[in-house]
Amino acid sequence: MKIAQIAPLAERVPPPAYGGIELVVSLLTDELVRRGHEVTLFASGDSITLANLESVHPRALRLDSTVKEYGIYEMLQLSKVYEKAGEFDIIHSHVGCAALSYSHLVKTPTVHTLHGIFTRDNEKMYSYARNQPYVSISNSQREDRLNLNCIATVYNGIDPETYEFHPQPDNPPYLAFLGRISPEKGAHLAIEIAKKSGWHLKMAGKVDAVDREYFESQIKPQIDGTQIEFLGEANHAQKSVLMGGAVATLFPITWREPFGLVMVESMAAGTPVIAMKLGSTEEVIVRGKTGFLCENVAECVAAIEPARSLNRRDCRQHAIDRFSVKTMVDGYESVYKQIVKQRFSQNGHLHHLAELEVYR
Repeated sequence: MKIAQIAPLAERVPPPAYGGIELVVSLLTDELVRRGHEVTLFASGDSITLANLESVHPRALRLDSTVKEYGIYEMLQLSKVYEKAGEFDIIHSHVGCAALSYSHLVKTPTVHTLHGIFTRDNEKMYSYARNQPYVSISNSQREDRLNLNCIATVYNGIDPETYEFHPQPDNPPYLAFLGRISPEKGAHLAIEIAKKSGWHLKMAGKVDAVDREYFESQIKPQIDGTQIEFLGEANHAQKSVLMGGAVATLFPITWREPFGLVMVESMAAGTPVIAMKLGSTEEVIVRGKTGFLCENVAECVAAIEPARSLNRRDCRQHAIDRFSVKTMVDGYESVYKQIVKQRFSQNGHLHHLAELEVYR
């Protein structure tokens, strides 16, 4: 099957540090190539991939201070994709609403993975294009009131082999927080949990421009380098060590998290997760086995000691069984086949459909 993958341009694929969507796109793209598909990845020019790479800028936009208008490069990218639409059997968009204005103009179907949340503004565009095929990354992410054509839920996946298993936490013990330093991810709540429990907290993550004031006013003043440490933005190897050595990873979100890849990454390293019961967390964590789901800070504090007794091998096995790259790509292959089959059966091109079967 000939497949186009459209990645966000802000980060490289795969990302050198933070970038959940870009990591998922990288794993998906390379595994599709290994399975015999002909894949073109539309991403930043510094991306590393087994696929054919097409780019409109030589590096990730977030790291290029000369770029002032991200939207221009996104439009250039999508123009390039849809000019070549006839070369593909299916186009897979990971860029939110952006591709919806283009996808209905060509015959090649586009499947849109819903990596983000719905907002008052973007709901207008999703409602306008409700008949396009969508894939949710958790069941809780869906909004039935929008009546979108969600044809499947495919959970994000990781390569468990790239996460070292830690059968025991480090000594002295600590809690970990990893992710974007923002109100939504609950960095301030992680600090509150640590202070109320008396535990040492190690934090790592990027600070976007939109969250700079939050970091400066609510987070930075509480970083003392002793009880509360901030390690900056961590790369993949550093993330694995940071979470793997922790007694538990804190995930005290304040929003309806669409998926939360850090939960799976933590479990792959053997570390249970203490999370707020919001969004996808009930679908990712097995309560009392791979972590705990909490309603408030007090419950998070109370969950720390029980988390110490959880079987860390169960945490890793759960990540492997439910959230491996193999399971994710199996899911997307099924989606592609469903969409392409529907298109060609409607158009009477069953001979072409038979040709596509050789890739299964």
